[in-house]
Amino acid sequence: MTTDRIAAAAEAVAAARLARTALDILPAAIRPGDEGEAYAVQDAVHARLSAGGHGARIGYKIACTTKVMQEYLGIGSPCSAGLFAAGRHQSGAVVRADAYARIGVECEIAVRIGRDLTPSDAPFTAAGIAGAIAAFMPAIEIVDDRYADWRRTDAPTLIADDFFSAGSVLGAAVAPATVADPAGLVGTTVINGIEAGRGVGADVMGHPLNALAWLANHLAARGRTLARDEIVLTGSLVETKWLAAGDRVLIAITGLGPVALSVV
Repeated sequence: MTTDRIAAAAEAVAAARLARTALDILPAAIRPGDEGEAYAVQDAVHARLSAGGHGARIGYKIACTTKVMQEYLGIGSPCSAGLFAAGRHQSGAVVRADAYARIGVECEIAVRIGRDLTPSDAPFTAAGIAGAIAAFMPAIEIVDDRYADWRRTDAPTLIADDFFSAGSVLGAAVAPATVADPAGLVGTTVINGIEAGRGVGADVMGHPLNALAWLANHLAARGRTLARDEIVLTGSLVETKWLAAGDRVLIAITGLGPVALSVV
């Protein structure tokens, strides 16, 4: 994919995102054809989003961490997307439904990275990467169905557009030494006082740290560092729940605690 095509694709994706208009299938001439091209476009999208008011990239989300979703979307591996400063919230946050095309939430185990994980440190494993975690947090990922029809949108374009990512809500930080095996942590999503879903850490690639190691290796393969203090959402324990104005969300992870969000 030429530099000009990458720039044109990124401009189309970022313009739709910044204007909050539905992203349709990109013209064939500028549509990324595979994951490598998708991440090249994503990099250029990130630069445009940061310049357009989203602020600095503060970390990553990991999507498609289950075989079911990978097969459904025709992706052979998980995928990564950026998190930005303007979309970072603390527990108890209130957001407007009309700030999104269709707002949804996912139940996540988040981590804060304690030291740089550089390409020269690769390859990474779940066991080896555990010592690089500075803190665990319960988290809500805010997602946005901002597509004309996501079912028709090809996977590389979804990757280029950060795969529904629209923000994060973080709970209190918990020291790793006090956290039981993350694979056994249970997450629940409660909406308006009613449990809407439940899952466990092992639902995410067998272990959330497998997902974290995948991300570090993925970045290293692209010559990138997973940097100290970056936030990573390791993958949803519960399927996406779509919301409307007036909804109140409480997500809780055993051993990590609760995190709350209200939509008005």
